[in-house]
Amino acid sequence: MQKYRILWADDEIDLLKPHILFLEKKGYEVVPVNSGSDALEDVVAKGPFDIVFLDENMPGMSGLETLENLKRTHPNLPVVMITKSEEEHIMEEAIGSQIADYLIKPLNPSQILLSVKKLLDNKRLVTEKTNMSYQQEFRNIAMAFGDDLDHKEWAELYQKLIYWELAMDLAEESGMGEVLDMQKTEANNNFARFISEEYTHWLSPKGAGEGPLLSHQVLQKKVFPLVSDDQPVFLFVIDNLRYDQWKVLQPQIEELFNIEEEDTYYSILPTTTAYARNSLFSGLMPDDMAKRHKEWWKGEDEEGGKNNFEKDFLGSNLKRAKLDIKYSYHKILNANQGKAFVESLPNLMNNGLNAVVFNFVDMLSHARTDMEMIRELAPDESAYRSLTQSWFAHSPLLEALRYIAQSKVKVVITTDHGTIRVKRPFKIVGDRNVNTNLRYKQGRNLGYDDKDVFSAYKPEEFRLPKPNLSTTFVFAMEDYFFAYPNNYNHYVKFYRDTFQHGGVSLEEMIIPIISLTSKNG
Repeated sequence: MQKYRILWADDEIDLLKPHILFLEKKGYEVVPVNSGSDALEDVVAKGPFDIVFLDENMPGMSGLETLENLKRTHPNLPVVMITKSEEEHIMEEAIGSQIADYLIKPLNPSQILLSVKKLLDNKRLVTEKTNMSYQQEFRNIAMAFGDDLDHKEWAELYQKLIYWELAMDLAEESGMGEVLDMQKTEANNNFARFISEEYTHWLSPKGAGEGPLLSHQVLQKKVFPLVSDDQPVFLFVIDNLRYDQWKVLQPQIEELFNIEEEDTYYSILPTTTAYARNSLFSGLMPDDMAKRHKEWWKGEDEEGGKNNFEKDFLGSNLKRAKLDIKYSYHKILNANQGKAFVESLPNLMNNGLNAVVFNFVDMLSHARTDMEMIRELAPDESAYRSLTQSWFAHSPLLEALRYIAQSKVKVVITTDHGTIRVKRPFKIVGDRNVNTNLRYKQGRNLGYDDKDVFSAYKPEEFRLPKPNLSTTFVFAMEDYFFAYPNNYNHYVKFYRDTFQHGGVSLEEMIIPIISLTSKNG
């Protein structure tokens, strides 16, 4: 075990000798000093130290003054303030100066040891506990793959895997991380088989009501029932937001809102903006959108943006639901649009429904494919979560949430689909009219090995438009991505380990939907 060094400053340091001996017997090295000025000198002359114990009430330079000087020169050095006083203003001043812990005299050995372990051994202890707990859980998860899981159980199992993934993010060096990665791969393999067996059944008249909540049902089931006369509803659709990314944003959001319901739903196939998000807003499956709203639906072979009519789809959906309300739709593509949206919020508080699409996470995933810098910043899922968290902390979305949290509102946060980090190439051959997405292909005369993909030879069974009699959809499963034989090696090298969407995986299909109420409500 690493031997930690503690600097302890107290004008009555001789009286603390029993505590110092106790810590030394536990393997810690303790350097005692009698004043704040000595502490500042020893930090430089006898350092480095791993932690400083600082008496608040010392003659000469007080503990708070010493703390201020220490933080100026050693901002990351943990300082534990020790005092006889329980006065609130002293506690607040010490906490405001970023102390690591606060102990009140008379001290006892257990109290001191707990503080030291919390600050110095925290990561090691968390790592050991996390690894041990996951080892115990590993067998239960592995056995679940052999069960005949339904859609709810798959969502629960995915949430369980995300729990362990986030727990290992907090661990220092998790030796079980590689094992968890392998178990997630196995989970996706079994989930792909589950989807290939059940998906078209859910969409058939015979399977109506047996499947999960799907994209086209979200507004009707989760949003429209919240609309009322007394408070506005804000629907935030954060493009590409995976369940694990929601979990890292959750703490900041919970500071502002009460979580009424945390749930998941299944994105339809293909798990792309053109299909899943249009379905979300329209309340229709893609084949019905293509039939009923030819003026708004853009097929794969048509020019122009595929999501330029989301507001129109939303309006039509509201009309079918007989909701005669004032509503707005906003699509935020950059910081300037985000700023303008925040400025418009006072005018939106009288609307029954405000739908807002934040495209930043989607741009982030595509930028990661195209920009070397982003590839370096987000080499894996953990870094990708961290990048999302950093964006959110400085985003107009958080600014908007802070504003509306001051009023009586209802908020729904969701997404249209997730993404998966692709690792394995899958060869496919197609003509120049085949779409460019790496996780699904639509076209005629596609050439591929039928193994390890999900083929839609009859698009109508998938509730997808069929522009030609020979049109086929093919969905990549697990962590595969489609690659053409031409210039194969360059293509594979360029796209491997990038985040993509469109196919079948837990990450792309099982996605968060969260209902919030203002704490002022």
